[in-house]
Amino acid sequence: MNPQPSPQAIALLSGGLDSILALRLMLEQGIAITALHMNTPFCTCTSGRSCSAWQVARRLGVPVRVISVGDDYVEMVRHPRFGRGANLNPCLDCRVWLFTLAKRLMEELGAGFIFTGEVLGERPMSQRRSAIRQIEQAAGLAGRILRPLSAQFFPPTDAEKSGLVDRSQLLRIQGRSRAPQMKLAVELGENDYPCPAGGCLLTDPLFCVKVEDAFAHGETTVDDMYLLRHGRHYRLPDGARLAAGKNELQNRALRGFARPGDMVLELPDGLPGPLGVLRRAQSQATVHLAAQIVAALSDLAGEASVPVICYDIHRRGEALHLEVRALPRTEVRKLRIIKDRKVEDATGTS
Repeated sequence: MNPQPSPQAIALLSGGLDSILALRLMLEQGIAITALHMNTPFCTCTSGRSCSAWQVARRLGVPVRVISVGDDYVEMVRHPRFGRGANLNPCLDCRVWLFTLAKRLMEELGAGFIFTGEVLGERPMSQRRSAIRQIEQAAGLAGRILRPLSAQFFPPTDAEKSGLVDRSQLLRIQGRSRAPQMKLAVELGENDYPCPAGGCLLTDPLFCVKVEDAFAHGETTVDDMYLLRHGRHYRLPDGARLAAGKNELQNRALRGFARPGDMVLELPDGLPGPLGVLRRAQSQATVHLAAQIVAALSDLAGEASVPVICYDIHRRGEALHLEVRALPRTEVRKLRIIKDRKVEDATGTS
């Protein structure tokens, strides 16, 4: 197998349409590229831990580095240096964070510049001219970030000045309309893009209710943030969180996000009901209450007694087998973090 050539550029690849188009434009100029994808709990491209960027990169023959953020990223979300948008979205800080990662990779691999799918004016907070300049300065990358879709609106970058990139082949797209990108996608034969507009859950007011509740109760890890994406969420009297799946898909997702110390609650095999993940329970009384909620959400809620199995996912041999009476629905509703069931159920992450 021939080794990959040293990259001339680092592509920021979200897996969305804009980043795919920027990658295609650079490949057509013969640029050797390594893609970088930053994995966060807040990406709306997928419900799991990884986006589809690696599929795009593999299809286009581009090596990709996937970097998953840590708890320090969540701390940045809690206390952003440059402020927030309309909700909890720290867009400028997030871009600086991503460009800083890209800069390190660029220096590690000896690449000369970074390019992105950003479009001038598309994002109201981070893609204004002033914000773009501010982000470049904060990341120490002035003159080294190319935006192929909107390049004609900006002064030439170092890569254009040196002749490495042909500026005449770069585009002049701006604004929030997706029509120019959709047209370009057809021209390039890009008919399968998994998240056309991309997005961030921190711009969703309902998801932000859960995030703010988590922060208020000291839940500040990446694992905590991933758990928020699935199921209905309940805050129990001792401060514990219960997440309960609404269907089999969510049940499987929640099981995958259970970590050591969490309690998994479910009905015995063959009995229909949600799977719950109980985090930071302080007493057996809390475990019992969580079991009553799981029972109330099951198809056996009307029975005099409902069997619920409770266990640490990593110590399943020590399971508790409880027989509980379902908590009345009015009491269950009081414990929900988002009170309006119809509103919460309409969101893709709750």
